[in-house]
Amino acid sequence: MGEDRETSQETSFERALARRALEVEALLRDLLGARPLSGEIDRPERLMAAMRHGVLNGGKRLRPFLVLETAALFAPKGAREAALRVAAALECVHCYSLIHDDLPAMDDDDLRRGQPTVHKAFDEATAILAGDGLLTLAFDILADEATPLAGDDRAALVLALARAAGAGGMVGGQMLDLAAENTRIGEADIIRTQAMKTGALIRFACQAGAIVAGARPADRERMGEFGAAIGLAFQLADDLLDLTADTATMGKATGKDAAAGKATLASLHGEAWTRRQLAGLVEQARELLEPYGDRAGMLGEAAIFIATRGR
Repeated sequence: MGEDRETSQETSFERALARRALEVEALLRDLLGARPLSGEIDRPERLMAAMRHGVLNGGKRLRPFLVLETAALFAPKGAREAALRVAAALECVHCYSLIHDDLPAMDDDDLRRGQPTVHKAFDEATAILAGDGLLTLAFDILADEATPLAGDDRAALVLALARAAGAGGMVGGQMLDLAAENTRIGEADIIRTQAMKTGALIRFACQAGAIVAGARPADRERMGEFGAAIGLAFQLADDLLDLTADTATMGKATGKDAAAGKATLASLHGEAWTRRQLAGLVEQARELLEPYGDRAGMLGEAAIFIATRGR
């Protein structure tokens, strides 16, 4: 009986995740069209093809899902269009980071989501420019009056995403991650690196949905804490998969952290410890959602999904 109920919940979540992904992809396809926007001069065909390759190549769209579900939690009957555009902007930043991470000077990967990475499908220079284009497009989307929010809210989202994605967030975390190769670092340094490299954008996703919905400051803060918990869970699960999964399962090369001499929490403490930590983070996420009751059910399921990926 319990297993049937769990399977049903998982199926419901996966359907919701897939439905949200299709919504975001439809908007991204439109935003990455060939026709120049007002103020643009032209959109080079090869550049746009590379940008589309880096974005419209599958993926679960988890970060956009978190934006949309958090916005729906606080504004169940409104803010959908604005949340969708914010979700698309966030996915542009995420995909730009993947394109650049895959470059030979960074993680040097040939596969992403089971397909050739952008620098393999095109070339390195085009991949760099495709990432640059996606990053700037993200802030274009947020600042544009087509995103139906008050100017102050759009500005707040621009600032929050810049802080999450920049030197003090994702980019800084990537720098620390590169520096950690073949260098012995402690647990605190690993946690800080992962909170910046991976956790910052996930935390932004949860807070952005609350901003879009006009949630109270206390609720925005609580959703930030929720995002931090599931962001750490995401990285722990990813590190565990890098140790235990194969390339076919992951859609990208595995075992790269160990090959680079890079320490992760999973490699330091082992599989059993990592699974216990993941269970604890799911419980922490659930406790943060308790004030919202059943309305936060999908976000609770997202926490479970993140922590149990690949099982």
